[in-house]
Amino acid sequence: MAIELPPLPYEHSALEPHISKRTLEFHHDKHHAAYVNNFNAAVKGTDLDKLTVEQAVKATAGDPAKQGIFNNVAQVWNHTFYWHSMKPGGGGKPTGALASKIDADLGGYDKFVEQFKAAGATQFGSGWAWLVLDGGKLQVTKTPNAETPLAKGQVPLLTMDVWEHAYYLDFQNRRPDYITTFLEHLVNWDFAAKNLAGA
Repeated sequence: MAIELPPLPYEHSALEPHISKRTLEFHHDKHHAAYVNNFNAAVKGTDLDKLTVEQAVKATAGDPAKQGIFNNVAQVWNHTFYWHSMKPGGGGKPTGALASKIDADLGGYDKFVEQFKAAGATQFGSGWAWLVLDGGKLQVTKTPNAETPLAKGQVPLLTMDVWEHAYYLDFQNRRPDYITTFLEHLVNWDFAAKNLAGA
């Protein structure tokens, strides 16, 4: 039961001018697809072949013998989550229960922005910035490479990819500009609110 590459939740050009069609063609159609193909090839004929992506992430996390498999399946999950963390016409401030929770746990939206920008900018090399629910409280965190809060018992609400292939064609080495653009024009607060409500 091979896993499949999930389609983008919008057209390749839908996030322009902030993220280009060319970036999404490479990022989704090549990078994300490669993780799917590598995972399927690695687990063919094994028990892992029968698991969902989420189950496979949890089954391989922390096992040095399965690190290669984890890297690929966690990247499949992270990327799928990332596409939904953005939307055309996104950005701005959250509302409702999520906004109240950010105020209560993180000291307000401006403090969240400060922490999220720092998480993305200070993640050395490749990785991810996250807004997660951990023990009932919101937390901004970052993970290197393919690591994911899903494997740590946290509930991911939102993520931003800070691997270079996520932004280099559009922003070159200006990762902070990409992070600001993500927050001001792309972030999908409806998705984060839905994840909080379902936690």
